[in-house]
Amino acid sequence: MGLNITLYALIVIIWGTTWRAITLQQYSDIAPLVAVFWRFIIAAVLLLAVLRFMNRLTRLSWVDHAWCGLQGSCVFGFNFICFYTAIDYMNSGLESIIFSMAVLFNTLNSRLFFKQAIPPRFYAAMAFGLAGVVALFWHDVQSTVFQIDTVKGVTLCFLGTYGFSLGNMLSLKHQKKGLDIFTTTAYAMLYGALLMFVINLFVAKPLFPVMHSVSVWAILYLAVLGSVVGFCAYFFLIGRIGAANAAYSTLLFPLVALAISTVFEGYMWSSNAVLGIVLILLGNAIFFIKRIPRAVIKPS
Repeated sequence: MGLNITLYALIVIIWGTTWRAITLQQYSDIAPLVAVFWRFIIAAVLLLAVLRFMNRLTRLSWVDHAWCGLQGSCVFGFNFICFYTAIDYMNSGLESIIFSMAVLFNTLNSRLFFKQAIPPRFYAAMAFGLAGVVALFWHDVQSTVFQIDTVKGVTLCFLGTYGFSLGNMLSLKHQKKGLDIFTTTAYAMLYGALLMFVINLFVAKPLFPVMHSVSVWAILYLAVLGSVVGFCAYFFLIGRIGAANAAYSTLLFPLVALAISTVFEGYMWSSNAVLGIVLILLGNAIFFIKRIPRAVIKPS
């Protein structure tokens, strides 16, 4: 129990601050594809080196490597291209709020891939979540000027969140097979980064752009803490308590992200924004409220 709480706290603090780091890396003119590549190639090399040094890097079959490649494309590749691109259309704190709905995607995917039952409270949670998204962006939806950008940002965030959820399912698949979580995560990061590199060969974005020191530190923070420490802790937690329960951390770190966004990005809290955030977080909370079984009174 103590280890689970420690992992939760670690994830909340780290992932609550990574959204600000994503914004800071925009100080330089670096394409999202290239930023994702550098983040995860650094993370992969670092994690693989540590595992090799500690003699913890285990052998995987070719099939397992293929699954790691798919996991990398989902959770260390295309999903972050979505998040990095969406930052041009919305506040980083709001991105984290939409990402907090990963718990609902995890439930749907757990049903789809592992035949796990969907609890009745899921539907109420989903209704609150969707209503919250509408309320959160209601002013933007009404505005003809910003409507298209808002739709782009929200759509990209949902796509990125669903990709993250698919990666959760693949991590759970690895652990059900008894594979080492740190080894599979390291290879998934490596393959995700290499996929971004291959795609960049065709789109020809500068791989070594002129970068501001703030952007360099942001990428290093995202690579070391946001990726190596954060994802290893998260996937380890999935193996201990399951994907749906591990996603409970997504209920808390958006509050950290929003607090940082308010202080450093000047996020203005409108009544609609407050209502939307409350509805989304309430929906997530409802999902984790388990029914207390009624006491059965036996006749004497």
